[in-house]
Amino acid sequence: MSYEILRFLHVIGATVLLGTGAGIAFFMVISNRSGDPRLIAHVAGIVVLADTVFTATAAILQPITGYLLAREVGWPLLSGWVALSLVLYVFVGLFWLPVVWMQIRLRNMARLAATQGEPLPKAYHRLYRWWFTFGFPAFGAVLAIIWLMLTRPSL
Repeated sequence: MSYEILRFLHVIGATVLLGTGAGIAFFMVISNRSGDPRLIAHVAGIVVLADTVFTATAAILQPITGYLLAREVGWPLLSGWVALSLVLYVFVGLFWLPVVWMQIRLRNMARLAATQGEPLPKAYHRLYRWWFTFGFPAFGAVLAIIWLMLTRPSL
């Protein structure tokens, strides 16, 4: 596969990861602010679907295109900015995997509250705060990875 095609696919993957992450966070935060279990359940359902279809697909393909791109260009995987990008990618995954589980739990708690005509339970609000907190380091690391890909600093 040519360098241009690999680079294009890798940039699209990075864009999907950043864009979907930002979009998911935005919609979850806005729906949560409503306090309406029906709205939150609906939005969280879409968020879980988007994470499954877009984020998970890009998260799987990103290291593949990155490896092929590095091999094509001759960048060593275990040194410099490429190695730091890989470390940050694992770091993002360590936050993203629990977030997916949290989103599913948040969706389920909101669905139950909506079905029963009750307010969201305290457990929902606790878990939401964890979900919100986990987003910051993961999002920051994604931004750092993109910066490393764009600038390719000598480290």
